[in-house]
Amino acid sequence: MKKLLLVLFVLIVYALHQDFWYFDKLNVHLGFLPVGLWYQACFACLCSFTMWLLGRTVWPEHLEKVEAEVLKNPPSNQGGGH
Repeated sequence: MKKLLLVLFVLIVYALHQDFWYFDKLNVHLGFLPVGLWYQACFACLCSFTMWLLGRTVWPEHLEKVEAEVLKNPPSNQGGGH
């Protein structure tokens, strides 16, 4: 269920990326930012949050264990490479 909600959240974020409804607006935020630029700044923050959430919830822990094992016991270089 958690993965389904995350997929739905990512699809919603993807749909929000299409900012065609602010393309021709002349409103300004904070006195100097065009609404389209303001929207993109907010969207960038949302994308950062989305990546943080995905990293915290669905990061493959088994890869962390494999990396820790490889770092403890590095493979010997028997290939005769450089």
